[in-house]
Amino acid sequence: MGTSSPVVHGYPHLDTVRAAITALHRRLSYDGLQAYATSVLPADVAFADHDDLHLGAQRVARALVQHLRLPDARMIIGFRAMRHAANVELAAGPEYFIELNDRFRDHRRDIGAALAHEITHVLLHRLDLEFPGTRDNEILTDTATTYLGAGWLLLDAFREDAVSSQKLGYLTPEEFGYVLAKRAELFGEDPSPWFTSPQAQPAYAAGADRSRRDARQPPLAGAGWAGRRRYAKERRYAQEHGAARTGADPGAPYAFESGPEGLRVRFACPVCCQRVRVGVRGAVRVRCALCRTVLPCDT
Repeated sequence: MGTSSPVVHGYPHLDTVRAAITALHRRLSYDGLQAYATSVLPADVAFADHDDLHLGAQRVARALVQHLRLPDARMIIGFRAMRHAANVELAAGPEYFIELNDRFRDHRRDIGAALAHEITHVLLHRLDLEFPGTRDNEILTDTATTYLGAGWLLLDAFREDAVSSQKLGYLTPEEFGYVLAKRAELFGEDPSPWFTSPQAQPAYAAGADRSRRDARQPPLAGAGWAGRRRYAKERRYAQEHGAARTGADPGAPYAFESGPEGLRVRFACPVCCQRVRVGVRGAVRVRCALCRTVLPCDT
């Protein structure tokens, strides 16, 4: 888990983030995700300057282990000079060794954020859930940490001013905000009151706005006039030529497919990001098989 300076903004990892959200829904199931409906609370991971360094770190680690529904695995925490913010040794257990950067001796308020990411590595290891490549796997870990209710700590560790900056994790601040917003939409939870960093709230607001745009893409009924007009043009082309101009672009919000049952449209569920397929037949209500969300559409 690394720090970066200067801080990158925007949504450069959005496709991988969405794939990670879908992977969590598939691996944990609808019922399994309900166990994470409440985020870890600030009081459970608070770390005051006068707290004993090692005892306090162990206390926060235990709270995160319990929150992430891990077995009562013992977390052995050490501090040393290192390039990254933290590191965890993933072995068979039952003990896991986590190393934290020496800088956290003097920046104790961010120990919870570093531990949240590393303990989520343990959870994903036990779930046998990983993405190929270090970069994508770290993005999966950040996304899982946030989506399962501990990643608001990572966004709250983001601080930036005219002369310095700090960010933990691999997602941008806005991407953390995006995942937090997806979680908030799923569970009806507002993390805003927990932020202590002045930069966290604007990043969350930006991510939430980007998340809301997902629900305003055709063929969803909430799409705006311009999107509906573009969709009608693409649909007409697909009906006349049996193929879609959008089909070659995997990042397109929708694509048309011709099949034995007629023309179908494929689009992303705005909740779990899984691709949904439905026949082109006008107004219809579609139930996502993965997250069970009912989506009003005008195909």
